[in-house]
Amino acid sequence: MPLSHDPLWPRAGAWPTFDGTADAVLLGVPTWRTSLSPTGARATPAAIRDALPRYGTTLMGPPIRDLNDLLRVADAGDIEEPDGDGGEAQVIARVRELSATTGLVIALGGDNSLTYPVALGARATGLITFDAHFDLRDGVSNGTPVRRLVEDVPVTSTLDTMCIDPMRIVQIGIADFANSAAYARRAADWGIRVITLDELRRRGIDDVVAEAVEIAGAGTDPRVHLDIDVDVCDRAVAPGCPASVPGGLQAWEVRALTRAVASDPRVISADLAEVDATADTDDARTVRLAALCVLELLAGLAARS
Repeated sequence: MPLSHDPLWPRAGAWPTFDGTADAVLLGVPTWRTSLSPTGARATPAAIRDALPRYGTTLMGPPIRDLNDLLRVADAGDIEEPDGDGGEAQVIARVRELSATTGLVIALGGDNSLTYPVALGARATGLITFDAHFDLRDGVSNGTPVRRLVEDVPVTSTLDTMCIDPMRIVQIGIADFANSAAYARRAADWGIRVITLDELRRRGIDDVVAEAVEIAGAGTDPRVHLDIDVDVCDRAVAPGCPASVPGGLQAWEVRALTRAVASDPRVISADLAEVDATADTDDARTVRLAALCVLELLAGLAARS
């Protein structure tokens, strides 16, 4: 059904093509070929863009503010084939280009393998993940980006890149029955700060975010990448994520976490991962939640000034 038009009710999305400068820019990175489970995640960037106009751009405050008045948002299109060494090199180069003149690069995935080239492209020195899983597996897949950011250097890229110190990585939402003891020990041995789902709920969002941004944003010239793996959410609100399980984050929790982290000026890039638009419910609730997370990232960015 076509959306209604009301000149007094501006809608999100349909932002102009990136022309060299913006406060925030969207980039589609539809990775999917190395996913450990079958996925149609390559369809998700387009689905998120289609979902954005279902929402307005007004922050209720107080004071009432409109994101379109506060930020210049642009869209840089998609990386057509982001998988493999050549695809990763393209992602790194494009994110490097965008981040040079943009306050916040928002990458629309795609499976979680996009986190590796996007964070490298942004020259991230710290990493915060919202994820039920460690993503510390060996090899190359959507289960490996955190390990790769600690250990690997892209083979085919001539761009200067650096690994991320695991002492500058914070993983929020790690869940029981979603990981192995071996990868939990790897995280502990490397000094990654793991904040489990239970700890998050015990301490509260504000306290956890304050710790996370201080750890990931430590050092000189800090540049933090935020990875939002939507399968950290409860399966009732994210059925379009292959690995989401009952008992995960509620929609309001992931939205609040996203805005809180994005409000820190050390956060310079973010990605949305693991939503399979082709496996979503008829009401597209998972894709719509991902679209709201885009708006929460923008709201956090706007809150910096």
